[in-house]
Amino acid sequence: MRLTREKTIQLAQQVTRAIEDLDEVEIFEEPSHIRQEALKIISEILREEARMDEEARRLIRSQQRIIPEGTPEWVILYRKYYGDLMMKFK
Repeated sequence: MRLTREKTIQLAQQVTRAIEDLDEVEIFEEPSHIRQEALKIISEILREEARMDEEARRLIRSQQRIIPEGTPEWVILYRKYYGDLMMKFK
């Protein structure tokens, strides 16, 4: 999923607020530092997701015959390849 920089920052702020609201967590860092770390982690995950998307598409393009994007066969292959890449990511 592609997110704008603004949406990513907003998500990092929501994560920071959620952490601050936890009674089980004692925070020793400034909220801005926590937000920056959350932003860094979210950005890394989004970059990895984009890489997996491109790799799945590359695998489909490498088939012996052309498989048009959006066709049922393409969707099945994309889900398979993307799912396999996600399993490796974990």
